[in-house]
Amino acid sequence: MTAAPTVEQEPIIVGIDTHKDIHHAAILSARGALIADQQFPATSRGYAQLLAWTATVGPVAVFGIECTGSYGAGLVRHLLAEGHDVREVNRPHAHTAARRGKTDAIDAEAAARKILAGEAPVVPKNTSGVVESIRMLTLARNSAVKARSIAQTQLQNVLVTAPGELREQINATTGPKARIAACRRLRPDTAGLTDPMQAAKLTLRTLANRVEVLNEEIGDLDQQLGQLVAATTPTLVSKIGIGTGHAAQFLISAGENVGRLHTDAAFARLCGVAPIPVASGKTHRMRLHRGGDRQANRALHMIAVVRLRYDPRTVAYMERRRAEGLSKKDVLRCLKRFIAREVYNDLRRDLSAVSSTRPLVALEG
Repeated sequence: MTAAPTVEQEPIIVGIDTHKDIHHAAILSARGALIADQQFPATSRGYAQLLAWTATVGPVAVFGIECTGSYGAGLVRHLLAEGHDVREVNRPHAHTAARRGKTDAIDAEAAARKILAGEAPVVPKNTSGVVESIRMLTLARNSAVKARSIAQTQLQNVLVTAPGELREQINATTGPKARIAACRRLRPDTAGLTDPMQAAKLTLRTLANRVEVLNEEIGDLDQQLGQLVAATTPTLVSKIGIGTGHAAQFLISAGENVGRLHTDAAFARLCGVAPIPVASGKTHRMRLHRGGDRQANRALHMIAVVRLRYDPRTVAYMERRRAEGLSKKDVLRCLKRFIAREVYNDLRRDLSAVSSTRPLVALEG
């Protein structure tokens, strides 16, 4: 007896509209026909249910997911751990919502259609390794620095309006550290807070203690970040002008799977330092992209400024290009583009070493 031929299932495209508590998925055929859509909880069990549901329809060619760095991060980790191809999809434009309306089902279908149309080639960042740890620690450090700055400003403002005797006592100290220490030594009478003098003393001591606590917190985070970044990007941090904060920002911007940016030009575009022509008539010049990741752009700018002061090669380059008629800003833009190429190559080298030595991690959902 001849066995009946097996019918090969057609690959499907899955688009997913992500939210905090639920994800809505839509399935399209390879020809663009809407097959089904369904909602799942944004939990580990919900992710498993979503995969089981898609398996009943056919093999998934690719998942297109909105908000892969926020609401969809857990789902992306789960799908990557299962070996699926995942792409990042931008949210629908407001004009599209105005024409078609807006529901989770419509958004999920739109995500799948962008994949089918080839409009979503971006691979999401890998958030399962050391770069994600660096991102979270950097977030904690930045918030602590911001809180410290606010507390220091408030302390100065209170001193300006404090009773004269107290203001003169604190201002007699020299330097911010001595001023903080003097405020921490104040002993207000908490039973007499109706007196502005005692209220000012309590306020100053509270703010000074807060600054000191935040100083310790920032110091601890700096130590942890320094160790992680040095171990992750030893080549990058060895370069002139590139400190822990700069390297951490480049890691966060590019992601641990930096290979998703196929060239240094793509990394430069991400950082907002890719040249853009602005020519009209007899005017022919280039300017930089004003979009991109502005924190990464800031890091490149600070590195260029440091090298213009301490790196002889950079100083010589600035002098040579200025002699050719370029303005200082134009030369600085060229320098930032060169530094972006250097950073990209170092990131690829360092992160490839990390990937080859890091064991396979069981990804949570």
